[in-house]
Amino acid sequence: MAGKDLYSVLGLSRDADNDAVRKSFRKLAKELHPDRNPNNPAAEARFKEASHAFDVLGDPKKRKLYDEFGEDALRDGFDPDRHRRHRDWTKRQSRYPGREGSAAQVNVEDLFSGFTDSFDIFGAKSRRQKARGIDLESELTIDFADAIRGGVFNLVVERKNVQVRIPPGAEEGSRLRVAEHGGPGPSAGAPPGDLVLTIHVASHPHFRREEDDLHLNLPITVAEAYHGGKVRVPTVEGAVTLKVPPGTSSGTVMRVRGKGVSRKDKEAGDLYVHFMISVPKESAEVAKHIDAIAAKDTADPRTGIAL
Repeated sequence: MAGKDLYSVLGLSRDADNDAVRKSFRKLAKELHPDRNPNNPAAEARFKEASHAFDVLGDPKKRKLYDEFGEDALRDGFDPDRHRRHRDWTKRQSRYPGREGSAAQVNVEDLFSGFTDSFDIFGAKSRRQKARGIDLESELTIDFADAIRGGVFNLVVERKNVQVRIPPGAEEGSRLRVAEHGGPGPSAGAPPGDLVLTIHVASHPHFRREEDDLHLNLPITVAEAYHGGKVRVPTVEGAVTLKVPPGTSSGTVMRVRGKGVSRKDKEAGDLYVHFMISVPKESAEVAKHIDAIAAKDTADPRTGIAL
């Protein structure tokens, strides 16, 4: 990813708010998802770029560091405080050459943790930590319902079984960092890297998701639509009963508050139920009754519809 501006990857300006970042990524994820672009390496590469960009810009802390330090902030072991001290020292050196005396030259790698000895800057010693293993990337596809409810999942990475807890409300393209399940440390006693997991969410035959709201196309009978009645509606937390008003037309929408996606520290979304009238299977008796109704109801339901 080095050298690519993450805002450009998502087609955004640097002053874009969090909603714009999320919406832009969702749009790209739908367009570039490998399931929609089989055997298309270019689309897969762009999908990974967009996921990486969202992993950074969708996280306020990571985004702040990226805005301040650029690509350096994304490197393993990056220490922002150490980087700022070096930056300030460099500015003072440029203003007053020779004033810092015998302060040691600092290699750029000294701005990152993960080294085995120590260095001297401004006359102060700072211990370097042992180098950690590399981060590994993997992908996991979960069911629509599992993404909403969250749960514990098992996967195999580098021939090792890894148990991952995914929080409720995971979205397509969500990125999850699993500490110390990456590559092994380069030396004895060195900690392993992390596992960076990209979550893919399978589609559902009846539900769809928009932000934290859920939408359901619910079939109802002709009798229920005409007379009204009570119907059972499945939700994340179990079925609820919903009243169908008499004279309900196909496409009528009712909202069930708080029955959408629920995420930590955020108000739950809503469930939108779209009533769809289910036409009875064709038969001579049904046709007879339909014809009798049509003979009495001669009003044109399309009257007044024009472009």
